[in-house]
Order: sequence, then structure tokens, then C-alpha cells
Amino acid sequence: MNVWIAVGVTAVGCYAAKLLGLLVPAAALERPVVRRLAALLPVALLAALTAQQTFADGSALVVDARAAGVAAAAVALLLRAPFLVVIAAAVVVTAGLRAVFG
Repeated sequence: MNVWIAVGVTAVGCYAAKLLGLLVPAAALERPVVRRLAALLPVALLAALTAQQTFADGSALVVDARAAGVAAAAVALLLRAPFLVVIAAAVVVTAGLRAVFG
């Protein structure tokens, strides 16, 4: 029963967040600071999620093949490689290190 309570509370919370977003006046959304934050916030969230998925294992900090894959992707980005090449570099490095070192 506790699971259904959590699902219900989450659904109400999501609905309330959506409703609050719709109630914000348009003039507040057109301010330069708000526009700048709206442009930068998705990038920051994606970077935080990537870092968390790359360097965390439960509550422990780890540096393993995933970190090498991200480093390979960063090098490919610095070399201005196309997006699919960046992804392929990360996958190949990560898979190769996992195959070699287990």
C-alpha cells in the first residue's frame, strides 16, 4: 500500500509543478536573466547526470572504464568529430577496457 501512496503523492506533485509553471506570468519569463537560466539549465542538468552515472556506483566514487569512455568522447569532441564518431569512440574505449580488464 505504501507504494501506491508514493505513486499518488508523486502524481500530485508533478501536476502541481506543471500547474505552477503555467501560472507564471509571461512578463516574468521574458526577463534576460530568466532566459539565460532557461538556456543554461538543461546543459548543467545533463552534465550533472552524466557525471553521476560515470563516477558513482551506489554511494561510492569510482573511476573505471566509463570514465575512460567519457575521456575518449571529450577528446573526439576537441577534435571536432561528428556526433556519431564521438559516441562510437566512447563505446569502443569503454567496451575495450571492460573486455581487457573485466
